[in-house]
Amino acid sequence: MAGRAAFSVSSSPSLCIPYSTTSLSLSFSNRSALSVRISPRTNKFPGVCCSLSANDIKAGTNIEVDGAPWRVLEFLHVKPGKGAAFVRTKIRNYVNGSTVERTFRAGISVEEANVFKETKQFTYKDGSQFVFMDLSTYEETRLNESDMGDKTRWLKEGMECSLLYWKDKVIDFELPNTVTLKVVDVDPGLRGDTAQGGSKPATVETGAVVTVPLFVNIGEEILVDTRTGMYMNRA
Repeated sequence: MAGRAAFSVSSSPSLCIPYSTTSLSLSFSNRSALSVRISPRTNKFPGVCCSLSANDIKAGTNIEVDGAPWRVLEFLHVKPGKGAAFVRTKIRNYVNGSTVERTFRAGISVEEANVFKETKQFTYKDGSQFVFMDLSTYEETRLNESDMGDKTRWLKEGMECSLLYWKDKVIDFELPNTVTLKVVDVDPGLRGDTAQGGSKPATVETGAVVTVPLFVNIGEEILVDTRTGMYMNRA
């Protein structure tokens, strides 16, 4: 190709472009400028992959293994007396939820999974689909109930959640760590010594059942930890 190419990137010079970067401009001395769009959800140049050293793996790192995105849950750097060092990990598959242990040789390159979050509001349920809306663009995203797991038991209309994307596809969603839910039913005949910390099952507005102290009554709002499903306090 005749002439020299001048590359201009609107933000970081790194191969992994920040989310705000949306285009790459290429200009040639004897040709008109060419603008290449970069998908905000893939966040990469076409054909360019981001990688990291196995030494940099830590809890919370997103990596791509066998063509699937995984999140590192646990890691341990091991330096045996003989042989090469390695990194022992426990990783969770974003797509199917499975958890496995995986070992990587220290220093090898591991492809980083470009997983990112977008905040959406859960607006309503349409049959077997949950509908989320982007409040800035009003774009709707639909997720099948069969793909969402038991986290839907804490989901109520108007709640803001984080949808996780990988290669332009939703692979998971995250609830707030704490949600406020109204108690709609408790066993009125259940009695106990509240001073001794007695408890009882209570049904909240989403249909989930939470173990609550005996003093909690119908109509009250409670705080629930969505990670454990445990009662935290009155709202």
